[in-house]
Amino acid sequence: MLHRLEIENFYSIRDKQTIDLCFSPRPREDERRLAPTWRGAAERTPKVVALFGANASGKSNVLKALSFVIWFVKDSFGLPPGGRLPFERFNDEAMLTAPTRLAIHFSGLESKLDASEAYPRECRYAYEVTLGGTEPCRVEYEALHYWPSHAARRVRVFERTGEGKVLAGKSFEMAGYRPALEKILRPEVSVIATLAQLGHPLSLSLRGQAERVVTNILFERGEITDDSAIRIYAEWPELLKKLNEEIQKLDVGIRSMRIEAGQSGPVAWFTHDGLARDMKLILQSHGTRQFLKIYPALVRTLEIGGVAVLDELDVAIHPLLLPEILRWFYDPGRNPHDAQLWISCHSASLLEELSKEEVLFCEKNRKGITSIYGLADIKSSERRTDNHYRKYMGGLYGAVPQIG
Repeated sequence: MLHRLEIENFYSIRDKQTIDLCFSPRPREDERRLAPTWRGAAERTPKVVALFGANASGKSNVLKALSFVIWFVKDSFGLPPGGRLPFERFNDEAMLTAPTRLAIHFSGLESKLDASEAYPRECRYAYEVTLGGTEPCRVEYEALHYWPSHAARRVRVFERTGEGKVLAGKSFEMAGYRPALEKILRPEVSVIATLAQLGHPLSLSLRGQAERVVTNILFERGEITDDSAIRIYAEWPELLKKLNEEIQKLDVGIRSMRIEAGQSGPVAWFTHDGLARDMKLILQSHGTRQFLKIYPALVRTLEIGGVAVLDELDVAIHPLLLPEILRWFYDPGRNPHDAQLWISCHSASLLEELSKEEVLFCEKNRKGITSIYGLADIKSSERRTDNHYRKYMGGLYGAVPQIG
């Protein structure tokens, strides 16, 4: 569960913006929407986080910041030596040479000794990275801290200085790894991603946790193609079975999809009610084809209790069907591990389905600077019975297009 995101000097986000998703326990009607921020915590965090705002207001950049942190921890070792990190700083004279800082707070095991227990203890973790210097950027600071129950304040797991020196806490267990780390740690690569290459146990665990975040914002590969999506279904028969239970709700007339072997790989065929012959994927609607690409991410996230970060989910899904996907995350049967969904969308009607804790707004001023705020931060949204859709469309919450 991710419950805090801090962004500074990243694309259109110039000044430090903090998204804090920790809330006090709410009435019983919200129990399905909110989950403990970590096991045993009094605070609650929404299972669905939705970003609204005008075109180019910075919604995608929020999700891109989150996706970049995950990529950096997990895959940055794959960069060529001296390679350019895949992000941009804010485009003004002051910020083009200023550092970029990103931080996430998340839940994790309090102790590796608890991992074998049925309900292991959890606590809050915070990971942050500061990237600076002229191009290519380099790590000026990287750190991981946590708040175990036995300590009165946060405890260092590791800290890395701009000179590449790594200061490790007891839990990081660097004995035997430091000489090799000093040889291969590069200024543009994460400590965690580097140590994972050396088989460092805690780094492997942290990288594994990062792999539980699924995103459609890709830094190294191009857009997911129809063919690559179909291969996923061909290799995962249970996914195809689940898809066929849902697809009739998505596309009127489709009865099922099947996979057959073709000369250059698996081929998808669709059976439609009332049509004489099955049809190939290329003849399906754009929405259906897009849904086929994101559906595996949704299923995997719900199964493992991870996080799905999906930009412009409403491009593929009709506004009347979006609430159904949200209900998957509210349903304890489909979401037994409190998986989380982060989305950006333009379908303002979805506000009628969301609680104020689940809604974030992005607004860009005339200088191109994005600000981020939550619906829960707006005093006029205090009543839970308010029609948030009408208030938003009426401009009372801001973050709407300015026409004329």
